[in-house]
Amino acid sequence: MFFLPDRLDRRFHLLRLIILFLMILLSLPLAALGAGKPVVVASTTQIADFAREIAGDRLVVRSILAPGADPHTYQPTPNDVQVVLSASLCLENGLHLEGKNWMGALARDAGKELVTVSRGVAPLQLGKEGQVVPDPHAWFSVQNAAIYVNNIVEAMGRLDPAHAAEYQARGSLYLQQLRVLDAWIRDEVGRIPPSRRILVTTHDAFNYFCRDYRFNPNNRYQSIAPVGWSTGAEVGGGMTPKRHQQVVDSIRRSGARAIFVETTINPKQIREIAQETGVAIGGELYSDSMGKAGSAGESYIGMMRENILLIVQALK
Repeated sequence: MFFLPDRLDRRFHLLRLIILFLMILLSLPLAALGAGKPVVVASTTQIADFAREIAGDRLVVRSILAPGADPHTYQPTPNDVQVVLSASLCLENGLHLEGKNWMGALARDAGKELVTVSRGVAPLQLGKEGQVVPDPHAWFSVQNAAIYVNNIVEAMGRLDPAHAAEYQARGSLYLQQLRVLDAWIRDEVGRIPPSRRILVTTHDAFNYFCRDYRFNPNNRYQSIAPVGWSTGAEVGGGMTPKRHQQVVDSIRRSGARAIFVETTINPKQIREIAQETGVAIGGELYSDSMGKAGSAGESYIGMMRENILLIVQALK
């Protein structure tokens, strides 16, 4: 039988321990590699993107929703509970975007501070089952996105006062980028003749966008959408035959050159309406969620840019 000398045996044992340690390290989630840093948990991908722009490397930012997930119908998982338990600060959109207040429930049950980043937005109003509710999709106004950013800067400054000046500086730079984005959108939309600025999407996510950039003048600058304000209506079978016919008639009267599907919603219904009305599908817009990592829509600025390019190409 062959035996290693004691010195080689010890070295071999040490090498095994090092390999085991590296295997464990590589198996850890990325957030765990930031151990020791405060964790900020955002409900949606857009809010998480704003938070990362402001946090830099000082904080670990995690999003409950993955790209492509629908905040209206999302149901939290046991893993979400663990993520929120790790948080020093939680961020939500509010305005009833997070269906059945799932983010509020997660933060409350974990005893965590929850900041509603839409605080200060003057919400548009929507009709729902005979009631008036605030439109939660406020980030589609770039000016409202700036309000989100300011609220996040303030919250991070409270969380980590020693680095508040850094958060303010990053926030200031990002606000400049948002002002450039807003000006660029207005220039691009200007390429579409006013009579062709008719935007039809799956659900009412684009009211703030239509108001700011003057789409759908014959619909009080509000979006034209078959499903309504919440995708929950689609999931629950809220599209009655009467409502379907109303939508078809509305699109025909509008003179829309194209209608658009959305990344977070099953396109089946809108494709059926497009076929019935004879209107082309203009493409797929980012709405309640950003794109996957590595895609052109992986950031807020990226998703807005890609949406605009698609809309202008289809309608000009």
